[in-house]
Amino acid sequence: MLTESSYLTAIYTYVGAALAILLYLGWWLSRHWRAGWVALTVLLGAALLLTPAFPREDVTTLAPALIVAGFQWFTEGSEAARHAIKPLVLMSAVAVVIALFLQLTIFRRRAPVPPKTAQQPEAERG
Repeated sequence: MLTESSYLTAIYTYVGAALAILLYLGWWLSRHWRAGWVALTVLLGAALLLTPAFPREDVTTLAPALIVAGFQWFTEGSEAARHAIKPLVLMSAVAVVIALFLQLTIFRRRAPVPPKTAQQPEAERG
């Protein structure tokens, strides 16, 4: 059984590792993809890795919802995993909405500005 300090150490370690993975993923993808796609991928990754859920009904501690859903799905079936899948779907939808908002505001492609033609003053044309 976990003590309070070992539980907190495990949670801090997991969250730190997830954040490091997300930072590396964002850095690596930013070299190859457009910013909107990188934001969508990193936000979906954050939603999947960082969403918490209760492992069972009688437990007061939280665990990563992706891990809980996986274990429940493979050991007890899809009905048992539903309580962990609901927050994952909700947070994934929130991630998509935020990424769409970022794409429409911050990461929007600007229309190219046509180059100005060099116009000579009236006195020099003559």
